[in-house]
Amino acid sequence: MSYKSVLPAERLPVGVMLAFTGGFLDAYTYLCRGNVFATAQTGNLVLLGLKAAAGEWHRVFYYFVPISAFMLGILLAEFMKSRCSERLFFEWEHAVLFIEVLLLLGIGFVPNTVPNILVNTTVSFICSLQVHTFRTVVGAPYASTMCTGNMRSAMEHLYRYLSTKDRAAARMVGVYGLIVGTFCAGAAISAWLTALLGVKSVWLCCFTLLFASVLIFKGKSKQ
Repeated sequence: MSYKSVLPAERLPVGVMLAFTGGFLDAYTYLCRGNVFATAQTGNLVLLGLKAAAGEWHRVFYYFVPISAFMLGILLAEFMKSRCSERLFFEWEHAVLFIEVLLLLGIGFVPNTVPNILVNTTVSFICSLQVHTFRTVVGAPYASTMCTGNMRSAMEHLYRYLSTKDRAAARMVGVYGLIVGTFCAGAAISAWLTALLGVKSVWLCCFTLLFASVLIFKGKSKQ
């Protein structure tokens, strides 16, 4: 697959920006917002089950809210995708990124005195929009807010390369490796920046998402 044949929103630089954002937000909510990983919901589902088994129903609600926000984000992304015309100046990918930027900008103003469930629920909503809207990188499925599937895909392509010497498979190992590495870099930079700026460190993600939007726009303008 040639680079020009890849849709602008599916090109590797965009995927890298989104993966960085995903790693940053996961570390941010853990370090600044009550030790919660809000970008994916597997952990919340497990904790919800544990609290239900223990009869701690107020804690069940604590985890149920971000899970519900994540599902709501998926529904909104589907709605936006179905309603936005390809001929519009701002297509639906841009609308999703714009919503993310606005919400993250607001989160940076929310002090630690506000209950963490408010911020974590908002981040869950943001990440559901992102992971559902941007599901492909250079023609292959990936996730920008979690890494388990990306690591599985990397190992699958590595085995294919070792077995068949398929260069395309080798390239995909590099693609997935870069996505996973960037996710980890986002988490590391989040740890450093939150120590300096506290809750306002999340504003860095506004810049990465805006940059991703510019990359998509420039790619579409050249088509």
